[in-house]
Amino acid sequence: MMKERVLVTGASGMVGQALIAALIDGGYSVNALSRQERQTDLPNVRFYEWDIAAGEIDAACIDGVGSIVHLAGENIAALPWSNKRKRAILTSRTQPIGLIYDVLRKQHGHTVKTVVSASATGYYNHRGDEWMSEDKAPAADFLGQTCVAWEQAVNKGKELGLRTVSLRSGAILSDKGGIYDRFASMIRKGLGVVPGKGTQWMPWIHIDDAVAMYLFALEHQGIRGVYNMAAPGQVTMSTFVHTIANQQDKPLWLPRVPSFLLKAILGQMSEMLLSSTRVSVEKIQNAGFTFAYPEIKGAINALNPRPQA
Repeated sequence: MMKERVLVTGASGMVGQALIAALIDGGYSVNALSRQERQTDLPNVRFYEWDIAAGEIDAACIDGVGSIVHLAGENIAALPWSNKRKRAILTSRTQPIGLIYDVLRKQHGHTVKTVVSASATGYYNHRGDEWMSEDKAPAADFLGQTCVAWEQAVNKGKELGLRTVSLRSGAILSDKGGIYDRFASMIRKGLGVVPGKGTQWMPWIHIDDAVAMYLFALEHQGIRGVYNMAAPGQVTMSTFVHTIANQQDKPLWLPRVPSFLLKAILGQMSEMLLSSTRVSVEKIQNAGFTFAYPEIKGAINALNPRPQA
């Protein structure tokens, strides 16, 4: 029996592609929003066009939809953070969900009940060794305030009677992009380094667990509000990099790169590598979610399995 239809924004991204595949495997059908006309060989997937900057969206994208997963947003690690880039990062997360809510307001017979959105542990940003539970105050910097605006935009769905969920994600580890892929590639080439002192905490989660948590939030009506999305076995940046190097049997090129050098190269974007954020995941665990990859070694081994002897 076919489950409900889910609308996915950010469908072409690393998480979006993995989530759509998991939804189809799980018996869902999918509507996906894209900036250009697209075709797909995946069964039960339909693509719809939108132009966020122009405020244009194909209103048919919500036809038959019961839930929305909002993943759209400019890649935060793609370019240094100029003021123009910062505006793009912010608006690419807040405007799209507002556009969808405008469609819902105009279509009183819609069937949407739930919105599950990405957010980020950048909400807390640099907090040293302190454990961050979901009730902690946000950072007053760019990342923190971007996450605040992002979550507020999603929460406006409550005015429409929707159940809203925001998942504050740490670094999502995948062999198809993101921080793991970059570090693994550098280490493979003999260019592995530890950013900064290496003592900064790095919240992380395996891509399979991230996708599973989105599905968990979709399927459990008691899940509402904000939840941290990170593995229980959090590690420092040094442990993260050394675990990859040990798994590949490769030495590191430099034990660490000084913070001032990273700041000179990356500007404010260096915060992503240098900030120390240690988040509690008790809330989602108490709700019944189980991690397939709670520890970093198992996650890294799953991403790059050793060949059988």
